[in-house]
Amino acid sequence: MYFLETAILLFIGSFLLTYLTIPRIIGVVEYKRLMDDPDHRSSHKSKTPTLGGIAFFYCLIFTLFFIKDRAEHLEYIYIIPGLTILFIVGLKDDLVVLSPVSKLIAQMLAISFVLVNDSFGIESLNGFLNIYEIPYYLYLVIGGFLMLTIINSYNLIDGIDGLASIVGIVIMVIYTTIFYLSQEYFFALIAITMNACLMAFFGFNISSNKKIFMGDTGSLIIGFVISILTLKFLALEPTAYGELPFLLENAPLIAISILIVPLFDTARVFTIRIANKKGPFSPDRNHIHHILIDFWGLSHKQASFIIGCFNIIFVVLFIILGSKAKNTGMVIMLVSVVIFLAYIFFKYNYNFTTLKQKILLKRKIEAIKGKKENAPKKKKDKE
Repeated sequence: MYFLETAILLFIGSFLLTYLTIPRIIGVVEYKRLMDDPDHRSSHKSKTPTLGGIAFFYCLIFTLFFIKDRAEHLEYIYIIPGLTILFIVGLKDDLVVLSPVSKLIAQMLAISFVLVNDSFGIESLNGFLNIYEIPYYLYLVIGGFLMLTIINSYNLIDGIDGLASIVGIVIMVIYTTIFYLSQEYFFALIAITMNACLMAFFGFNISSNKKIFMGDTGSLIIGFVISILTLKFLALEPTAYGELPFLLENAPLIAISILIVPLFDTARVFTIRIANKKGPFSPDRNHIHHILIDFWGLSHKQASFIIGCFNIIFVVLFIILGSKAKNTGMVIMLVSVVIFLAYIFFKYNYNFTTLKQKILLKRKIEAIKGKKENAPKKKKDKE
């Protein structure tokens, strides 16, 4: 079957499978009372079903079965064990909270299956910062660190309705295009499948009466898939870049631009936590999406839409620049943009205690205003 027909069938099948089974998942979660209880740092106020990521897992497993013949290096055999490990860990973390160390160990075990496959081996950086061939052990270090960073970064941005879905959709669309142009159809079909799942899930995630969260079950799986696609993108043969609209040496910067939202947010949050003498994985409301909601007064949908649009614009800008500019100039530009964003978001005091006080003060002011507005109405009713 040709790629286009396969892609259409996989997209429709994955979308329908996710769309039709999520209501069943919601029903089981509500019946078994496995709801996510809001706490002091939650962005939602009522108990909400979680475990939406279960649908992602079996959609991907079905997809890997149907497209296994397109895997030139039997990649699906190495991907399935990693997916299964993260699915089990994510499921357990959604039901019984796991420690960050336990999750990190599971992630390292999962990515080890991918790193040993020859298809993902990065043998050269193709002149990025004048670096060409790299030894195998250095590839293992770079690849392992890259995958761990992406998995945890994506997991951390799943904090408000719609954000993880929108960012994931943007990333999957870009990777679908890249792998289609480079004729890596196996990975393009994986990205299409994941896109269909996220689009079907998005409607439920922003719904008011059928809401569900993907939970760690979903965010770990999607982060794992994104890390696989990123590693494969950097491991492409130099000849595969011929149809791509940017210079070969700029590939690492293009990968960073694609993942700019989760990477920047994670780096920023970790810096703040360490500066406040807290652990990098300690929970708070210092994420960018929390700031847009708590300080700028945006809704979940507005904040998610703005961040998603920024991601698209950033990628398009770097692809355009990457078609002609040398990577040294692009590195300088990337650093400048990061510093500018850091200035915007660091100029506020995001200490959790202070933030909590500001939120409580804001609510008291709104309550007082509400009483004043209702007072004239009550007098008119009495008259």
